[in-house]
Amino acid sequence: MEFFLKPLAMLERRVPQAVINRDDLFTAIWAKRFLAADLAAVRIVSRSARSTIGRALAIMISKLGNGWIYLILGVITFQCAGREGLPIIALAGLNAALLHCLFPHIKRYIGRQRPFHADPQLPVLLKVLDEHSFPSGHTMTLSGVLVPIVIAWPSIAVSAVALILSMAWSRMATAHHYPSDVLGGVALGIVLAYPLSTYLLAIW
Repeated sequence: MEFFLKPLAMLERRVPQAVINRDDLFTAIWAKRFLAADLAAVRIVSRSARSTIGRALAIMISKLGNGWIYLILGVITFQCAGREGLPIIALAGLNAALLHCLFPHIKRYIGRQRPFHADPQLPVLLKVLDEHSFPSGHTMTLSGVLVPIVIAWPSIAVSAVALILSMAWSRMATAHHYPSDVLGGVALGIVLAYPLSTYLLAIW
């Protein structure tokens, strides 16, 4: 991340452009535009939670992502598949535990502040669980949990995508995350959970 943040910090401190390496200057300008677009997207999405219904939905979905949604998914899986679904439930729980242990370390390493720090006018609908933004732990864990379920039953892929999109929307609507945070969380969740899921499902 240093190649991304150091040139940007120099630009923000108004270091003369002649002093900054040309490659660093290009990186800094690109980074500044990217971060501005990221924040602008949060402002747009947060407007969808201004109504009473939108606010309630954003809060409810985000709170479900704190843990309840995984219990619900486990119950639904058992109801639909019975004992045959127990290995899937166990694997989904394993993925959740591993990712939940991993993403706090990634967040601290990246150290990105949340959108409402960059724009204090953004309404914060929920108390944050930590101060760092990238990646979204909610979308990262949910994606990892859904990986073995989708592998076992590919027909529910559309429902899984809808669930992830709903969680991603809620995390931006509450001003807790940027679009790049939720996308990064989804990507990391899938990339980290898929190899373990395919391996264990093959031997179980």
